[in-house]
Formats: sequence, C-alpha cells, structure tokens
Amino acid sequence: MVKQIETTRIFRAPIEMVWRVWTEPDLVKRWWGPRHFIAPLAVIDFRVGGRSLVSMQAPLSMGGQVHYSVWEYVSITEHVSIEFIQSLSDPQGHKINPVTVGMPADFPRDIRTVVTFRAVSASETEMTIIEYAEFGSISHFAQLGLDQSMDKMITIFA
Repeated sequence: MVKQIETTRIFRAPIEMVWRVWTEPDLVKRWWGPRHFIAPLAVIDFRVGGRSLVSMQAPLSMGGQVHYSVWEYVSITEHVSIEFIQSLSDPQGHKINPVTVGMPADFPRDIRTVVTFRAVSASETEMTIIEYAEFGSISHFAQLGLDQSMDKMITIFA
C-alpha cells in the first residue's frame, strides 16, 4: 500500500507570492482540484488551530458532483511550511465517512498534509507537498489529482 504521495514544483514567483496561493480564497479556488474540476468554495481560516473549508466540483460530463474538504491547521511557519489535516466533509465542514460520498472503503479519513517552500532564487520558489495516508485502491488517482492541482497552480504565475 502507498503510505504517502508527493509532488514538487518550481514556480516563477518569489516565495511570498507562492505562499499566498494557500492563504487567499480567490487563489485557492484557481488551483484546488484535478484538471477540469472547479473549486466554487474556499473559506480560509489560515492560522494554527484554524479550519478552512474548500470544495471541488466535477465537470458536468463526469456528473457534476461537489466534494467538500476541511483543512485543520497544525503548524504554520511563514514562508517555510504548512501542516494540516485534510478530511472529506459535508458542506458545513463536519468530517464525514468518505464511503458516504462514493469513495472506496479504504480511502483515508484523515490525510496529514505537509507543504514546504524553498526559495530557489529571488524570483523562483520550490514547493513540495507530501500527503501522508494509506490511499489504498485509489493511490494512482490521488497522485494524479495532486499533480494536476499543482499544474493548475503553476498557471497562476505564468
């Protein structure tokens, strides 16, 4: 079983700008979710102990279903790292059993997520996201979704 997924990207932007894609709701909406998905909701409470609520909606051709996630912040070191627990939720931000929204029985309830930032130069930033969980039967799709979200993030700075 895959116990974590990971992706790294280099952005043509200073670290302060890349940091903002996690803190500003309008920017989160631009990258959250795989290719062709939209993020209609991003309520960000970016502080240790805070909880953010985000959604992603499948394209109509894939059923148009909306999924909600809550991010519970554990650690934030400005321009260095963000650690949060990511869980599927209802529209009000209450954690739910992933099976109730069509996920396989081995989909993790909680995903420890660590985002790290490193200035490559004054105008380039490396960001790595590691999601720690046993992803079970959807390991490939979890990695694909993470990679596609990061590819969408790159376009913010293009």
